[in-house]
Amino acid sequence: MADNVRAYSRLDPTCVLTHSTGARICCICLPGWLDQDWRIHIARPADGCKPRRRNVVGHQLSFKPGEVVMFDGVRLTSPARTWLDLASLLSIDELVAAGDSIVVEHGEDFPVPRRPLAAIGDLKGVVGRHPGMRGVRKARLALDMIRVGADSAPETMMRLALVRAGLPEPTLNVVLRNRIGQPVVWPDAAYPELRIALQYDGAHHGGPEQYRRDIKRQGLTESLGWRELRVQSSDLEGDRPFVVEKVRAVLRSPYTAAMDERTGS
Repeated sequence: MADNVRAYSRLDPTCVLTHSTGARICCICLPGWLDQDWRIHIARPADGCKPRRRNVVGHQLSFKPGEVVMFDGVRLTSPARTWLDLASLLSIDELVAAGDSIVVEHGEDFPVPRRPLAAIGDLKGVVGRHPGMRGVRKARLALDMIRVGADSAPETMMRLALVRAGLPEPTLNVVLRNRIGQPVVWPDAAYPELRIALQYDGAHHGGPEQYRRDIKRQGLTESLGWRELRVQSSDLEGDRPFVVEKVRAVLRSPYTAAMDERTGS
């Protein structure tokens, strides 16, 4: 991606890559409808004129110190500023998913440790510096729903659906360990006090090899005294996503009642 837009960036030293273009370079989560729009977003300072070229969306923007960075050899807005600029284009849920992808972090106990592109404090800071910017009210609402630990937009949508239905908010970044303390299972979300693990099975889980890995993971989860609830993409669809009923049923099950007695909840 950076190679494709580097020439645009070099044509004018005042130009900065923004919005979905900057998000793609930083690997910030975008909804499918925007990810399919490959027009290049470029901004000049507010006292200049908008860039006008074929397949370019021009902007005039003002940047505070630290909001323009070099990444992979191109000038673009920082992850936090990119997120704020996206607020004028995305729905609140899409903006939360983008924010989750920026702040996601996994420790050394995970198979692939991850460092965040920015912290939640950075997102709060950029919102505070631009009180009158378009989309800032939506960004303030989204800030309260961003959490550290979600690896994908469906995981974010699953969490939001559960919370809006009045169910307890699941915990992210939970690590299940075997008897000697080794990390062996990493649920997408969990209710640790009830030993319930939520796993989102996306489209890539349909293959036979991935299916075998999923069955093995479920068996390992259950051998540790946990219950695994698998969620498919269809469970997240519609105004009343079925994932809510799935989780509600598990929370009301005899298994959960037994766990309540064991933990004294």
